[in-house]
Amino acid sequence: MTIQRVQTRMRDVRLLAAALADTQAVVTWSAEALVADWQAIHAEFRRDDQGIWQVDMTGDVDQDSATTIVKAVDLAYGRQVQRAVLTRLHERAPAAGLTVVSERVEDDDSVTLVLDVHQGGS
Repeated sequence: MTIQRVQTRMRDVRLLAAALADTQAVVTWSAEALVADWQAIHAEFRRDDQGIWQVDMTGDVDQDSATTIVKAVDLAYGRQVQRAVLTRLHERAPAAGLTVVSERVEDDDSVTLVLDVHQGGS
């Protein structure tokens, strides 16, 4: 059995699970790992001492394909982080005296927001 180990930059388990699902993985939990299964690849994500997820992959996988999978998950994770930040911004804007006037997703998946700042007083 060949095991490929790859480090990630991901920390949030909810966002990681959602990112894995976005890559068409079947996601389950075990006592000590977040488990993702694709057709011929089994991956177990475990936290290291710094709380960052590392992944061990088995199945039809070599170092190049493991790295490709982690890059795809990392991109999906980035989109999950972006969604979470946008959600928080929308929730907190009114209390900060802001109104979201427009929101546009760019070709590179970045998001451009236009905010209106409420003037206090008059």
